[in-house]
Amino acid sequence: MSLKINFKNNISKKPSNNLILFADEKFNISPIKKYISKLEFSYITDLLKTSDLNKNLFVFELSSKRKIVLISIKKNIKTSDIENLGAELYGRINYEKNSEYFIYSDSFIGKYQNFISHFLHGLKLKSYQFNKYKSKKETKLLSINLYGNRNRPTARDQLKFKALEEGTFFARDLVSEPGNILHPDEYAKRLKSLKKDGLKVNIYDEKKLKKLGMNALLGVGQGSIRGSYLVTIEWNGTKNNSKPLAFVGKGVCFDTGGYSLKPAKFMEDMTYDMAGSAVVVGLMKNLALRKAKINAVGVVGLVENMVSGNAQRPGDIVKSYSGKTIEVLNTDAEGRLVLADALTFTEKKFKPKFMVDLATLTGAIIVSLGSEYAGLFSNDDKLSKQLLDAGNKVEEKLWRMPLHKNYDKLIDSKNADMQNINYVGGAGSTTAAQFLQRFILNKTPWAHLDIAGMAFSKYGGALNSGGATGYGVKLLNQLIEDNYE
Repeated sequence: MSLKINFKNNISKKPSNNLILFADEKFNISPIKKYISKLEFSYITDLLKTSDLNKNLFVFELSSKRKIVLISIKKNIKTSDIENLGAELYGRINYEKNSEYFIYSDSFIGKYQNFISHFLHGLKLKSYQFNKYKSKKETKLLSINLYGNRNRPTARDQLKFKALEEGTFFARDLVSEPGNILHPDEYAKRLKSLKKDGLKVNIYDEKKLKKLGMNALLGVGQGSIRGSYLVTIEWNGTKNNSKPLAFVGKGVCFDTGGYSLKPAKFMEDMTYDMAGSAVVVGLMKNLALRKAKINAVGVVGLVENMVSGNAQRPGDIVKSYSGKTIEVLNTDAEGRLVLADALTFTEKKFKPKFMVDLATLTGAIIVSLGSEYAGLFSNDDKLSKQLLDAGNKVEEKLWRMPLHKNYDKLIDSKNADMQNINYVGGAGSTTAAQFLQRFILNKTPWAHLDIAGMAFSKYGGALNSGGATGYGVKLLNQLIEDNYE
């Protein structure tokens, strides 16, 4: 179902079709008398007397052409709760063929700033569909018309939320593409389109990467007929030459596991092994569209982990961009190899204020945290707290996991400076993060977000209907808004 939201001037007469109105947590509807007829008011009042008032919303079907949706606004409501209300509304009415609803923003009586903006934001995020390859697409249209003099989103608010939606949807689109379409060559090509948004895009192809000595990244992709790339995306939103905020993403467009081959069952899901990079790209697009007053850089490593006569073998030793050598004991622990070179490069070239990397890095983090939290690993308490606070605010939650020098012995190698997996067993996510930390050479504040359990949802969540979630775009945008603008 496609969604259209219209911002209208106030109207002199009551619309005859579907209404969306707001009430307090006890469903006191006296304030909305003026929006409905006396008969409707009496009918709804009687129904509420025998209803479960713990619910968030009711849909009153008054006729085949007339519905009234009544939404309860709880005391001390949080931003995420408001967005979830919008999403819940979409879930209740999206089954109808062509629907038009009218929202009276004046019916909201409360002190929450930007209530309507957050409500519509949740509705729009829930409405996302990826149906690009369906030969028969749904033609249903849901129109939401916003009326009222109070609580209307300002032009600035509309721009802010639209930018966040476009960034999130761009990330979801990238993750949703099949591996035969969004291979590294195509991905790098699409990133060029970000230039029209005011972003500076530089693409490092294999020739340039070989010259730089990014052998860890290149080793992952050497079994593919496609190229491997490192792409930098810069946003300069302030003229004060301040150090940029840096975001680094794993972009393994398809992951077979290489010669450490994955089981066939669910291998198709490995199209989303580039979700970390998609979040970085979506964030950068969002920052550019809303003209964020910061300097930021996104860096993504784009590869395809395939099996061929030229593919990397278990036991191979590669020299990374940092100069450190890695014994590749398992070719399915490939994301950390990509990030190793990307992190060192980002730190050396951009000298950022901090670095945050995102990756669908380990299955172990799903064992630990399921699909409720992403794993947070960091060398900096201040940055960790900022990320945790931002995640709690937008309901993209993080749980801090340990880093400690005692884990280092688990990835020390007899034949190289380190090995890419822990053969002893246990602490899979921590040892992966411990590995990455070795490539932060200048003590730059750094955080690693393992989003393996959060990037994709088979059954849908509060703000998505299943598939790619775009987890991380809102989180990182909130981090920036709260602390760096």
